Amino acid sequence: MHNSPEMSLDPQQVEANVVADLPKVVLHDHLSGGLRPVTLIELAEDAGYEGLPSSDPEELARWFVEAGNAGSLPAYLEAFAHTTAVTQTAESLTRIAREAVEDLAGDRVVYAELRIAPELHVDGGLSMQQVVDAVVEGLMEGENAAAEAGHDITARLILSAMRDRERSGEVAQLVVDNLPDNADHDYVVAFDLAGPEEGHSPDLHSAAFDILREHLAPVTIHAGEGAGLDSVRAAVVAGANRIGHGPRVFEDLTSSMDGVELQRLSGHIRDRCIPLELCPTANVQTGIVDAMADHPFPLLDDLGFTCTVNTGSRLLGGTTMTREMMILVDVFDYGYTELFQLTCNAIESAFADLPTRERILDTLIYPPYLELTDQDGDGEIDPCEDEEPTIG
Repeated sequence: MHNSPEMSLDPQQVEANVVADLPKVVLHDHLSGGLRPVTLIELAEDAGYEGLPSSDPEELARWFVEAGNAGSLPAYLEAFAHTTAVTQTAESLTRIAREAVEDLAGDRVVYAELRIAPELHVDGGLSMQQVVDAVVEGLMEGENAAAEAGHDITARLILSAMRDRERSGEVAQLVVDNLPDNADHDYVVAFDLAGPEEGHSPDLHSAAFDILREHLAPVTIHAGEGAGLDSVRAAVVAGANRIGHGPRVFEDLTSSMDGVELQRLSGHIRDRCIPLELCPTANVQTGIVDAMADHPFPLLDDLGFTCTVNTGSRLLGGTTMTREMMILVDVFDYGYTELFQLTCNAIESAFADLPTRERILDTLIYPPYLELTDQDGDGEIDPCEDEEPTIG
């Protein structure tokens, strides 16, 4: 949890235009789920792919949101067949990575961890290393383009292996080969296990996790979205440093006359500060809850879990980080104080090295919130008026 000074602001004064300009951190954003509709159409034309539901950008955007609302994780994942079909070349991968960074920077994201499953982009003849190289090039180009537009953003890459396939060992080794110690760049930061949860436990990928542990490679695992507590527990046992989604950890909570009580699994996740990469829109779309008002986000946050808010798949959710934050404001009465806390949680939970995280927190996140506090209130920051924010 962060040690930054507390900021007390009236949540009723939160305005969307102000939130849009606040610095943001996203830890869970799928490159293949965030294409611009226009780009998707153009890439389909280049690839000779005729399977798109529409060639009109607005209609296509609506189709993806409707597909995202299918109500289950397997149905939700089916929409990715279109985006992966048109991203089988180095040029297309570089383009979508560059545009993702540009789009996030335009939403005032200052740090982003984007993820992609290299094994899904080799049907056109690329090797998985070539997939990584193409995406890294795009991230670099996106950072440079954002800088030219006046936006400071740091982008990093997480490599996902698919639960329902058998190449997780190769992907784990790919992560190791591309970590900063072994590569000429510092973009690749972690391994992710993604895909259908039911019937595809992390136990089936133990060899991959052995490789990652041996080389001290960070790990995040999708869990608690398509399956319940068993999936979350398996992710923790496998060594996940973060949980991708994880909202169903609330199923491990019980209530009594004394209030809400945590059981062994939920208590371990909270007490060990294992971050939850919560994606409110995506979590509703995949049927974890029937309505946003039922999402356990504020409950988990209040109980002391290390919560972060994320986009998931921007195309399927029709969403942005600003929109996800405003959901918390509009549905759960979050204020600037809570948004600041979540942003601190995210940068502190990032897989970037400590100097990078401290630079971003100190120079890009803290000053705008301090300015907002001074403008909105009496200028006081309680209780640590003269202390600089630190990561801890």
